[in-house]
Amino acid sequence: MKKSLVIFCLVACIVSAFGFKAIMVTDAGGLGDRSFNDGTWEGIQMAIRELDGVEGDVFVSKEQTDYLQNLTKAAEQADVVIGVGFLMSDILFNVAAQYPDTYFIGIDIEPSPGQNVPPNLALYTFKEEEGGFLLGYIAASMSKTNTVGFIGGLEVPPVKRYEIGYRTGIKAYNQIKNASVECITGYVGSFTDASKTKQIALSQYERGADIIFTGVTTGAVIDAAKEKGSYFYGLNNNAPLNSIIDAYFEKGRGYFVIGYDMDQDYMAPGYVLVSSRKKVDVATFNGIKSAKEDRIFKSGVQVLGLAEDGVGISQMKYTKGLVPNEVLAELVMLKNIVKNGELIIPKSEAELSAVDFSDIEFPF
Repeated sequence: MKKSLVIFCLVACIVSAFGFKAIMVTDAGGLGDRSFNDGTWEGIQMAIRELDGVEGDVFVSKEQTDYLQNLTKAAEQADVVIGVGFLMSDILFNVAAQYPDTYFIGIDIEPSPGQNVPPNLALYTFKEEEGGFLLGYIAASMSKTNTVGFIGGLEVPPVKRYEIGYRTGIKAYNQIKNASVECITGYVGSFTDASKTKQIALSQYERGADIIFTGVTTGAVIDAAKEKGSYFYGLNNNAPLNSIIDAYFEKGRGYFVIGYDMDQDYMAPGYVLVSSRKKVDVATFNGIKSAKEDRIFKSGVQVLGLAEDGVGISQMKYTKGLVPNEVLAELVMLKNIVKNGELIIPKSEAELSAVDFSDIEFPF
């Protein structure tokens, strides 16, 4: 019995010695945001499932003042620390420099101009403008009012790139189809103010928007869409999908939301038209794997777009039947043009003003 106990303890010590601990530090949205915090945590879960010896934990930041304490505590306990969100950029850089023997991964974090990236820090950013472009084209194609909306949280670079890409897709649709779809934009000034987000969404719907892309609390915009849509359709808020779809065709229009960062179609089938897909889970998994398995840590900035399968759109599980086949075919062609580098999607107002799509023709 004693011999068995000794062997068990030795095995446990060996496993512990070779364990690899990944700790995630959330932004103020915390887990349960159904967006990039949850996506990053799923990346850690993937690593636990697929890589031997990986353990995972999460430190939740309730506000920005928690970032320094959480990142420092994580650095003292983990082999690799994953920080999430643009707003913790400077703190993550500082903590990474203080703990050179710990690996750090930044999700949605990029250096300021001229800022050096420590050799133990890998940053994953995304070409949100490319995903936004496809979503803008879908929104313009599907709008029955010729007005769509965009709501952002804070005007930080990832959200602004989404907005510019979205408006670029609308501009492409207008030039290719000789249409005149307009986009209403608004910013909440926060990523967590659900009440103000809903107010802005209701205002945009009142001003004629029938589709809103949310770069903030999706649930609040869904609440607004349901409030407007259920009254317009003559249905209750919990109406089944088939009833919503039937009412949409009967009325000839409806109220839709475009989900943010993760596949959020399931949150309100029939009201979420499509979602952006930013694969923070894959980026997190790859970062952990490069640190743990290969021991060849890929530090620096890695930018993922359509060509790298880092961004995209959801499969539209509940609403694909609403989208004409012609539009779906056009999206495939536009996606391939971007993936092949034949079309560079703007990331700034100046680039958006200059881009021209009048020479694009669909061969069908």
